[in-house]
This record gives sequence, C-alpha cells and structure tokens, in this order.
Amino acid sequence: MAATELDQVVNLCKRRGFVYPSAEIYGGFRSSYDYGPLGSLMLRNVREAWIRTMVQQRDDVVLIDAAILAPPQVFEASGHLANFSDPLVDCTKCKQRFREDHLVDLGGGPDTCPGCGAKGSFTEARAFNLMFKTFAGPVEGSGAEVYMRPETAQGMFVNFLNVLQTSRKKPPFGIAQVGKSFRNEITPGNFIFRTREFEQMELEFFVPPAESAEWYDYWCKARLQWYVDLGIPADMLVLRPHDADELSHYSSGTSDIEFKYPWGWGELEGVAQRTNYDLTQHANHSGTKLDYFDQATNERYIPYVIEPAAGVNRAMAAFLLAAYDEDIINDEPRTVLRLHPRLAPYKVAVLPLSKKDTLTPLAHQIRRTLSERYMVDYDETQAIGKRYRRQDEVGTPLCVTVDFDSLEDNAVTIRDRDTTAQVRVPIADLLGEISARLGF
Repeated sequence: MAATELDQVVNLCKRRGFVYPSAEIYGGFRSSYDYGPLGSLMLRNVREAWIRTMVQQRDDVVLIDAAILAPPQVFEASGHLANFSDPLVDCTKCKQRFREDHLVDLGGGPDTCPGCGAKGSFTEARAFNLMFKTFAGPVEGSGAEVYMRPETAQGMFVNFLNVLQTSRKKPPFGIAQVGKSFRNEITPGNFIFRTREFEQMELEFFVPPAESAEWYDYWCKARLQWYVDLGIPADMLVLRPHDADELSHYSSGTSDIEFKYPWGWGELEGVAQRTNYDLTQHANHSGTKLDYFDQATNERYIPYVIEPAAGVNRAMAAFLLAAYDEDIINDEPRTVLRLHPRLAPYKVAVLPLSKKDTLTPLAHQIRRTLSERYMVDYDETQAIGKRYRRQDEVGTPLCVTVDFDSLEDNAVTIRDRDTTAQVRVPIADLLGEISARLGF
C-alpha cells in the first residue's frame, strides 16, 4: 500500500531519525528542519546521485561551490531586488499573513481566511520581496548590506568567465552547483517541501543561441528520466510546460517536473530557458564582457542558458513518499522504504544472530570490510526478525546475518529487503555478491 497520508512518512522520519523539527526543545521553528543521522546520509546520497549523473558521467560539465553571501550589485543585476516577490495579504481579523496565490491550497479561498475563516477580511495584495538581507562587518547601514542568495544560479553566472578560462571548456558546456539557498517564504509548509532554508542542485548549461531549443528539450527529458531511474514510478511524475503568464522575467520557456505529493501535484524541479538574460545583465552592470569567441566561426556571442534547477529537500521528500510501502510478511504487517540502493542511508546492515563474544568479533570484522566501500549499520539487539523489520523501515537494501554456522563454514546469509529472500554466501565472496546486488 503506497503512502496516501503525509503523516505516515513524517512520523517515520521523526521516529527513525530522518528529519527533526528545528529547535524542537524551544517549541520548534516552522520554517526549517534538522536532518538526523539517517536524513543526513540520505541528503548526501541525493546530492551524490545528482553529481554523479550531471558531472561525473559527463565531460561537458564542471562543479563549483560559490559563496552564499553576495553584495547587492549581484542581485540588482539579476533582477531579484526588483522582481523577486510574492503577493502578500493580511487578514484584518486574525492578523495572519498569507500568499494570495496559496489561499486555496491552505484550506481557505480567494475571499476566505484559512486561519480564522473570516470572509472579506484581506487587505489588498502587495509585493513582498523574498530576499534575506543582512550586514557584513561591524557597522550596519548603507554599504554594509549583503544578501543571502535565494538561488545558487547567480554564483555560476558571475563565475562564467573564471570557469571558461580555467577549465578550457567551450559551449555547449555547463557549470553545476549544490548548496544552500534562502527565501523568506510567506507561508512555508507541507513538511520539507517549502521552507525558508533549503538546498538546491542547479546546472547552468551554456549553449550557442541557435542550439538552445534542442538543448532545452534534451534537459527536460533527461531530468525527468533521472527521477524514474532512481525509483519514482513514471505515473507519479509529469512534465508541465508553463503558461506565458507564469514565466519568470528571464525565461522564454520553462517546464516543471511535478510529483504527485499527497496534497496534489507540486513542483519537484524546473527546467528553464533563460536565454542570455543573466550574462547580459551582469556584463552591463559590472562592465565585464561575458561572451564567448568561437574561433571556428570567427563569431563572438553571449551564450544562451538552459537551467535545470532541483531541490535536494524536495527530491528527498519525493523519494521517501514514492518508496513508502506497507505489506504483510509471514502474516505480520511491515513498513518498508523501497528506496533505490544509491539513495538508501545504509546499503548493508550486519546482524550477528547473538551478541555473544563468540559471534561479535567475526561480525565486526565483516562490518569493517564492507565499510571500506559502503555505509554499513550494525545491530545486535533484539530478535533477528525485529532487526530485519527495523532495517526494512529505513530502506536498507541488504542484511548480512552472521550465525553460529558462520564460525564453521565461513559463510553468512544475505537477506533482500524487497523480496525477503535469503541466500547463503561464502564470506570470501561477500563483497562481490553485495556489489552485484546493489549494482555498484
């Protein structure tokens, strides 16, 4: 049974150490979350899966890590200071604030407050800029203002020339980045779907203008397939082109990869055709030429940009929701996360049948060997059946059971999470067998 209620996954995440409410001992901080031992591992796995596909397996993309803080000039050039806003309304009855375009999603309506139910109580909508502003240095005031980036993209645009010169790439080529971004969302919500602090995986792919339509189509298809390859059923995903009135000020075309969340279809990733807007803006504001000279054609041009932009946190939420399942094994119900092995926090769990000293030295030896390649859990408490259930619930693909026969035959039992099938394997062949089953 697939998860239909968000509460099922939220409860599992808190109980098993994927996600905690931030500052919970002080009553919580609604706009952000902390990632526990398993959540931290899974976030890292999502990042690494993205980098593996977008950078490691390609020869036309390089990775950078740009600063989170930037001076106002960067965001003045990009248009964020003037245009990066959402429509804000206040309820004059309960004094709560809402995004006007989210009122229906929040359980209210165009003229009904989702907080108190009052009708006709909203103020006129006004633009609310989402940028987080702070100050650099000991003195507040003009000249000391800086902004926390609302997206990772601008760090790649302002480093276009640096990367072009140092990497010796030429269009079509891409600059990729994974990192934190910050937006002062009016109404964060739906667990880790919409928060004020989040992590992005973005690619800026620079192409000759005449090739932009071809590359836009390529990246839309490639990014949709990435989620399918990592275990999300195709019928839980859709590629939705934006209508003209939805397009950002920089975009001539955008498509969202949407996931079927428990509350409805929601954006998982956007693929935008940004034209040459960003490089042109930064060139004009900085006085630095940000173009490319093609020696083959003796032509100088400002590249167009295709931008696939995904959220690490949203992706993790989608992978968890798609993987959550409940079934019955040996007349007992179990909860299982059918995560792709690359995303699972632990790839293998080593389980000695007993915690007696006769078994634990061999079990720890096996754990140390496997840990050279994989993230491995070790669990020696309670009955073996309960330990299997615990590993199923956090998505561990394989369990290795060390029993008393292992001391005699130098073999262990591998148990599969999804099928619960078990097979006896010589310890000498264990690493190779696990590698073959995991696929890496």
